[in-house]
Amino acid sequence: MSKKASNKQLIASNKKAFHNVNVLEKYECGVVLVGCEVKSIRLKNVTIKESYARVINGEIFLFNCYIGPYEQGNRHNPEPTRDRKLLLHRKEINKIVGKLNTKGYIMVPLSMYIKNGKVKVECGLGPAKKQHDKRADIKDKDIKRSLDRAVKQNR
Repeated sequence: MSKKASNKQLIASNKKAFHNVNVLEKYECGVVLVGCEVKSIRLKNVTIKESYARVINGEIFLFNCYIGPYEQGNRHNPEPTRDRKLLLHRKEINKIVGKLNTKGYIMVPLSMYIKNGKVKVECGLGPAKKQHDKRADIKDKDIKRSLDRAVKQNR
């Protein structure tokens, strides 16, 4: 039997997350949305650059994620930066809670996409990078870029 092809439509990505966090694990999470938020997400009126996830009462919530109000919506549009619950299995939540209690570990959204008609958020979990780690990454990228240029010129 053939499996149904999963069509993934990317809505927003957080490139800054890889600069600030050393991502060790990735989780695909569902999101609890209300009202016209899905319609607004389909229009790509979303920003996840400054958002993060935290555990409250054994549940994981996404904070500071901006989903703009839907233009054709009514006066009952939800607040754009409200806290949204992430949907995960209990086993995954327990594992994440254990890691987040470790000093220096944080969870940030890496991307938001629509998969098979449902809004999903891919979250990365890992230790936050220190300033010297960020500088080392930038230095390594510069060295790699200059080597690629040299190789390209020698052809």
